[in-house]
Amino acid sequence: MSDNATAVVEGDLIVRSEGAVGVLRLNRPKAINALTLEMTREIDAALDSFELDPAISVILLEGAGDRGLCAGGDIRGLYESARVGGDLGKVFWGEEYIVNARIESYPKPYVAYMDGIVMGGGVGLACHSSHRVVTEKTRIGMPEVSLGFFPDVGGTWLLSHAPGEVGTYLALTGQTASGADAVYAKLADAFVPTTQWPALRSALTQAPRGATHADVQAIIDRFATPVSGGPIAANRDLIDRCFAFETMEEIVAALARDGSEFALATLKTIGEKSPRGLKVTLRLLRQARTLSSLKQALVHEYRAALEVFASQDFVEGIRAAIVDKDRNPIWVPPRIEDVTPEIVEAYFAPRKDELVFPD
Repeated sequence: MSDNATAVVEGDLIVRSEGAVGVLRLNRPKAINALTLEMTREIDAALDSFELDPAISVILLEGAGDRGLCAGGDIRGLYESARVGGDLGKVFWGEEYIVNARIESYPKPYVAYMDGIVMGGGVGLACHSSHRVVTEKTRIGMPEVSLGFFPDVGGTWLLSHAPGEVGTYLALTGQTASGADAVYAKLADAFVPTTQWPALRSALTQAPRGATHADVQAIIDRFATPVSGGPIAANRDLIDRCFAFETMEEIVAALARDGSEFALATLKTIGEKSPRGLKVTLRLLRQARTLSSLKQALVHEYRAALEVFASQDFVEGIRAAIVDKDRNPIWVPPRIEDVTPEIVEAYFAPRKDELVFPD
């Protein structure tokens, strides 16, 4: 810690000031900084404090350790609650989504350092920020369809606004994007090599009092490197052609018809996902394109998430991936064509416990 750094909280979330910067450091490195309900509440409280502090000009989100910013939410905790009919999903997702929306509209520049793994809940904390920095080590992904879930935390909003059908591809396959592909997909803004990060971080701590978004962008630009897209950009034509349909059946058929190595590998990947998760995800993505705000998308995601929490696929997906690790989930229904419109519709019905944002 530098001489002008002030420690406020040391725990699963470290909150402190360093010069002009209010630091939010996710501090569970052994769990790749997986996000808990308590951390979400602490982030919200810290944002309150930083917003009112005239000495803080910039917010910086970063992760402890060298593996990544955040591997997502505390999946095991959600699993245990879902198994016994608890309400952790309702409480955690409700509070998390409200923080996601707050980040998007935060009045001070908010810089997310998206080095290493950034998944699930980490995307929600980082990708709605005003300045999103990635590196050569970045791997951004929303693999929720592997858990009978969908890309939440505003993921449907972000991915539905990616170029062409890139977001649809990322959502339905759960594939990760490199730093270069993240910039290409509009999930990030600037590529900064890790060797340049210490200097950039130091420069941010010296930002002028009351720094504007343009001021912070100018600081980042001094250290950023231009990049072209990676593997996803290279396959953009095929992705746009095969993922432009309104049904999973049509997408699967298009990939099979294409027959290229990339298409067949993609088809195999999709075949491993939850059939109902795939159909719910696709509908949420298409719906998000018609909405006017992140908040609207989060309301729809919350409805769907509460239905997911009560579903067999969610518990089964976590069991297979995280608990037993047999990688052999038994999905219900087992095939895409068996997921009826009635099954999907339940995820979109208005609820009495809707997500409500504070005034």
